[in-house]
Amino acid sequence: MTPEVVIAGGGPTGLMLAAELALAGVDAVIVERRASQDLAGSRAGGLHARTIEVLDQRGIADRFLAEGKTAQVAGFAKVSLDISDFPTRHNYGLGLWQNHIERILADWVRELGVTIHYGHEVTRFVQDATGVDVELATGQRLRAQYLVGCDGGRSLIRKAAGIEFPGWDPTTSALIAQVEMAEEPPLGIHRDAFGIHSFGRLEYEIRDGQVVYKDHGPVGVMVTEEHIGPPSDPTLRDPTLRDLSEALIAVCGTDYGVHNHTWISRFTDMTRQAAAYWDKRVLLAGDAAHVHAPDGGQGLNIGVQDAVNLGWKLAQVVKRTSPESLLDTYHAERHPVAARVLRNTMASVALRRPDERTKAVGELMAELLSMEEPRRHFAAMMSGLDIHYDLGEGHPQLGRRMPDLDVVTADGPRRVFTLLHDARPVLLNLGEPGSIDITPWSDRVELIDATYAGTWELPVLGVVTVPTAVLIRPDGYVAWVDDPARRGLADALTTWFGPPTVA
Repeated sequence: MTPEVVIAGGGPTGLMLAAELALAGVDAVIVERRASQDLAGSRAGGLHARTIEVLDQRGIADRFLAEGKTAQVAGFAKVSLDISDFPTRHNYGLGLWQNHIERILADWVRELGVTIHYGHEVTRFVQDATGVDVELATGQRLRAQYLVGCDGGRSLIRKAAGIEFPGWDPTTSALIAQVEMAEEPPLGIHRDAFGIHSFGRLEYEIRDGQVVYKDHGPVGVMVTEEHIGPPSDPTLRDPTLRDLSEALIAVCGTDYGVHNHTWISRFTDMTRQAAAYWDKRVLLAGDAAHVHAPDGGQGLNIGVQDAVNLGWKLAQVVKRTSPESLLDTYHAERHPVAARVLRNTMASVALRRPDERTKAVGELMAELLSMEEPRRHFAAMMSGLDIHYDLGEGHPQLGRRMPDLDVVTADGPRRVFTLLHDARPVLLNLGEPGSIDITPWSDRVELIDATYAGTWELPVLGVVTVPTAVLIRPDGYVAWVDDPARRGLADALTTWFGPPTVA
């Protein structure tokens, strides 16, 4: 087997990356240490607006929307942040457990022809100037151009590559599990002097378009521990059913007859970020690149978005369309996004402390977030709709997500997101048809003449005048905006999609 890219880890990040590479025509394989996708946990419980937009860009958002429940899920420091007035078709979040998210992604990945090797784990690898040799626990060896670690916070790939993981040690820890219980637990979210605890049914069905949870079957449990786990590194020792039972008794006075666990995991507020997102032939994405407290439900979302940022760039490097230096922009763009998440989760954890002084700060924060501008600022941040990559000075849209405009093309009415289903860059000409010539890049960039009358909005900036042309990257961010002199288009095309083809 000689894939071009080996992806270690078949969670949401690894699956999304595999799909992006497949759409770009790159041969990638996933190696996942779990024996099957059925063993996927439910550490995460939903999708934020920007992630839903990303899935819409690939034409698969409806698969998730059909199984989950839309709701206002953005929040900070116990304050719910409504985004229903934001200018996006998906001005909501989606409640959907991670195991279902993974299942839907895995089905899509298989449709794209990607092979997923369950029950396979990377044990070591060796890099050289042209590629990486990957050894699996089964003894099998793979040779690839690149290896991407999507193998979680305890990433073997990151450690073996020698990439530093600076940050802060944990101050609190919790157990999360999928179990059965002989007694009915108090469903919902509960707070006390220990911290936050929750119980929720995992099995559900869709009735009349609504999610209805069953009154039997497995329970998702989260319980804050009285003490932080093993002091050296709470993530290194896998917790047991006994640990969960003892934690429940300490908090609730009973363990509700907990038994027959599918999986048990521990998470903490340990906050760390990889010093480099790529080194030679190894790249990192998702939790392998950044770990933080689960406050705000952002981890899965930024991992999927890491994959969408990285996929097309890595594909172009593999295909030698672009130089390897393009991968520098992956770190430059995604590292600050995760750093901001690390900051806001640490702040949120601090506001969870039960002492009176912290409660006073929380009350002031809640008062602040009831005001319009702070609410919009924090809601845009938590939902991922305000992400702004630094692509230089220019139009306010530059470096921001492209709105899903309704346009009219030669094929009839379209939404902009439908133009991105194949993960190809698009130069959308909203000016005079035929006025732009990108022949030297026509094998890589799709030029579409369209019309649109109106304005569009950004969650933070408000109304922006529609430009006459925009260059949209495969990840849905704007790489160039037209100006009266039409300057910089050739440079932008070369920067992002390689040098022009010489006739």
